[in-house]
Amino acid sequence: MYEIIADPEEYQIDHLINGTGNANIELSKEERDKWAGEIVNFSEKLTEFAKKSKELAMLLSGEEKISTTPASLKTLKIQLFMINDALSTAIEISDKLESDIIKK
Repeated sequence: MYEIIADPEEYQIDHLINGTGNANIELSKEERDKWAGEIVNFSEKLTEFAKKSKELAMLLSGEEKISTTPASLKTLKIQLFMINDALSTAIEISDKLESDIIKK
């Protein structure tokens, strides 16, 4: 048996937007390698997320009983909606970035 105990008070929605200047700079090889490493980190996180998603789906679709409180269930739903929204936003941002990196 499993129980979902997600406490809604422990989850907060935070949006942080950092702005930067518009002056052009040339990225050094070191800086490019640093950012490429960050992109690899994103990819690894997405791979781990895919794995966790499959595990959660298997748990929820399994035969084992699951109990919860209405607040915990609502919290789970909200968090899943937030993940979906974040993934949709990430895809939109990556599409925009792709079009903003142009060959001159």
